[in-house]
Amino acid sequence: MAKSALTGTRIRERRTSLGMKQADLARSAGISAAYLNLIEHNRRRVSDALVERISRAMGVDPVALSEGADSALFDGLREAVAGFEAEGAGPFSAPDLERIEEFVGRFPGWAGLLARSQARVTRLERLLEGYAERMAQDPFLATSLHEVLSAVTGLRSSAAILVETEDIEPEWQARFLATIQTESLRLSGAAEALVGYLDEMEDSETGLSSPQEQFEAWLEARDWHFPEIEAGERNLAGLIAGVPELASSAARTLALAHLERVASDARALPLDLITRDLAELGADPGAIAQARAVPINVVLRRLASLPAGLAGLAPPGLVICDGSGTLTFRRSAPGFALPRFGAACPLWPLYEALAQPMHPIRTLVDVAGRVPQRFVTYAICETRAVGFDAPTLREATMLILPAPDEVASLPARAIGASCRICPLAQCPGRREPSIVALG
Repeated sequence: MAKSALTGTRIRERRTSLGMKQADLARSAGISAAYLNLIEHNRRRVSDALVERISRAMGVDPVALSEGADSALFDGLREAVAGFEAEGAGPFSAPDLERIEEFVGRFPGWAGLLARSQARVTRLERLLEGYAERMAQDPFLATSLHEVLSAVTGLRSSAAILVETEDIEPEWQARFLATIQTESLRLSGAAEALVGYLDEMEDSETGLSSPQEQFEAWLEARDWHFPEIEAGERNLAGLIAGVPELASSAARTLALAHLERVASDARALPLDLITRDLAELGADPGAIAQARAVPINVVLRRLASLPAGLAGLAPPGLVICDGSGTLTFRRSAPGFALPRFGAACPLWPLYEALAQPMHPIRTLVDVAGRVPQRFVTYAICETRAVGFDAPTLREATMLILPAPDEVASLPARAIGASCRICPLAQCPGRREPSIVALG
């Protein structure tokens, strides 16, 4: 069923025309009045199931509430309005969100232009954030920039001596000229390498500059799923032979280790069993782990490796970190941004679990942004002893799923991706200033 971005507007209009109170409709639909108020003002997305319940409560056809103009167009306009409100109206009044459908109907060309412009602004913002994050964390960039500055300093010093010294001996003059030539070649080489590296960064969405990025690009190309392993394939090395994304031996090592873990998880929780559990228990990792007597972290990883859309499971996210907090595995959920470089948000439940081994943690989170996204996360840390008189190793795992409708009005923890690109100015966990702000 297609839903426009202003389904809430139609719900409010139909409820008002029927003379129903908001509290009565909310009670009949099984949600809170506060959440219904957010829906009616188009501040929360509404699922097909909830539209069905609301339509039954009002005695109307669900199609009358759901169908509208192109939802992508409305989403773009809503994001533009959110950005306008966050940056401050200045001399202009805030756009009337409730009249977007009227605006689209009367001026479809202008509406499309605004939506496309907003999409381009969003892409450029993401690109800028990626560049800023990479420049702050990338060791190659830091070394290259240091090399450029060092060469420039040498050039300036030698040139200043030649200009400011009137009677300089020919021998020393030749030395300084040779230094200028050497530093010029050094500067040219460093600048050429830096420009080449930045040109590679421009193709940042392929992200194949490090072994982990190559590994993750390969997983994304496979849609994070391996039907061969589900079917019992044992030649795991054959699955990575000749794969173009895995250009380095280090990336192939990461891939093979991942396949071995996927195969182990699949043996512990076969596809037919977890499909049945999803249908009977829903996407509840704790319930599935208890029903099948398998560790929770296995269930978390398993849910993130299933075929797309299996048993109605929404696209999940999964992050894994070692005892240092370094992200060793990253699968982003739609709307939940993950840092490509540097440390992640310290308020992630992932790190809370890392400090409490074997203690499962379920947390409702709001990911900061112009239009905040709500998720439910499941995190746990497992420990592994490698022998006597040896350190105990820790690994924390966090599954990320879209929050269901029934918890959308509950309080949630505000988090971001990483401090450098997080707009939460008053965050207690902030460790460095952000390059973005929402007001």
